[in-house]
Amino acid sequence: MQLLLDVIMPVFLVIGFGYVAVWRGLFPVSGVDGVLRFAQSFAVPCLLFQAIANLDLGAAFDAGLLVSFYTGAAICFAAGMFGARLFFKRDWEDCVAIGFCCLFSNSVLLGLPISERAYGADQLTGNYMIIAIHSPFCYGLGITVMEFVRNRGQSGATLARSISRAMFHNPLVIGILAGFTVNLTGFVIPPVVDDALSLIVRAALPAALFALGGVLIQYKPEGDMKAIAMVCVIGLVMHPAIVWLMGSALSVPPDLFRSGVLTAAMAPGFNAYIFANMYGRGRRVAASSVLIATASSIFTVWIWLTVLG
Repeated sequence: MQLLLDVIMPVFLVIGFGYVAVWRGLFPVSGVDGVLRFAQSFAVPCLLFQAIANLDLGAAFDAGLLVSFYTGAAICFAAGMFGARLFFKRDWEDCVAIGFCCLFSNSVLLGLPISERAYGADQLTGNYMIIAIHSPFCYGLGITVMEFVRNRGQSGATLARSISRAMFHNPLVIGILAGFTVNLTGFVIPPVVDDALSLIVRAALPAALFALGGVLIQYKPEGDMKAIAMVCVIGLVMHPAIVWLMGSALSVPPDLFRSGVLTAAMAPGFNAYIFANMYGRGRRVAASSVLIATASSIFTVWIWLTVLG
């Protein structure tokens, strides 16, 4: 119980503050949209840029962690997509959107603050390692499959342009690529600029969590409850279980292992809805899955933290 109170509840209370503030009319929906835009398009990309720019790439990247996490993510994407097709008879475009909900765990808005509170800011190397390729991997896989389904018969060049355009207009991807560029070139960020970035970074996660709460109130968990339940089980149980099994088999170091399992245990991220909305497919399932899985993860994350010790 102390773990729940000390680690998990503060994060979800910030989400709850945003939810109640919008629900009771204390904060306008337009204001939440602005805060979310600031967090996702500016503050969080700055956080990722600064973290990756200063990351010791040689020491940080562990193949076992990345293989276990992203193999699990790909399996969950396939499970969600084919499950929606076989069990719920959805068309293939809807199936891809539902599969993306099972693929894209909330590695930044939930994974980072919960991992930091559980294990400390100096134990986030595994989180940043996963986040560094999370958006490129997930969007690359999701967009590739969706464009293939939607544009069967078109040229490979058209497909490649669609994928590139969608990925390289994503601020998270831009921040990550900029961080890698600075890291690999050895460019030293001027101290005054680094201090300014640090000020922005400190606002990133609280602002994003508050905005997430304000956005969630707009989602109504109506209809498609079986599909939503499938997404929740795959995202909250199946993915971390696969990472646990593969990480154990590949002897992933304990600190990285904890980061991998805990990140995999996060609810579907807001990007799941962005993806569904971008294609106009499976939006109700995506929106409701973000809401219900985020609420359910209070308890499932507690269980995973207890198991991880």
